[in-house]
Amino acid sequence: MKRGFLRGVGIYAKLAWWGLASPRLSEREPLVIVQAVVTDEASRILLSVRSDLLGWELPGGTPEPGASLEDALRREVGEETGIEIAIEGRVGAWVRTGFRPHTAVIYRARRKGGELRTSSETPQVRFVEPAALPSTLFPWFRQPIADALAGRSGLHREEHHGVGAVLAGLRTDLRMRFGAGRRA
Repeated sequence: MKRGFLRGVGIYAKLAWWGLASPRLSEREPLVIVQAVVTDEASRILLSVRSDLLGWELPGGTPEPGASLEDALRREVGEETGIEIAIEGRVGAWVRTGFRPHTAVIYRARRKGGELRTSSETPQVRFVEPAALPSTLFPWFRQPIADALAGRSGLHREEHHGVGAVLAGLRTDLRMRFGAGRRA
């Protein structure tokens, strides 16, 4: 338990820099990430857990320079989960201010192949029933999932991630780190 706590403190210091200082001091362009609500043949949703801040989230990542958002999404989902996807549509853009300002472009996709596997970035991946989303899903993913499952598209949502969002992320991480939420 002590080792998990000490590792967490180091991760929290790194994330504080990444979320508070880095966007304001060292980045020239606003961060854009792509993520997908991927469903399988049984209409379950693909979720992953990152290796730093622990909590369930949608797979995805940052596009490389010159890559299209869709190509970046296919690459990131494949690298993180082993799953090949067919993109069905763009749900929308979530413009988030406050802690780690960024725009998350969310897509709806379906599994078209591949074998589910973990990676160095995502030590846990699984498909879950939409009605049984884990309590350790980061709360800012619930609305994009609901919008994708409802078939919405062309959305533009704005969210401010202030102290409440940071504390919700911390609570989720601690529950995962100390065993309460390790299973979806």
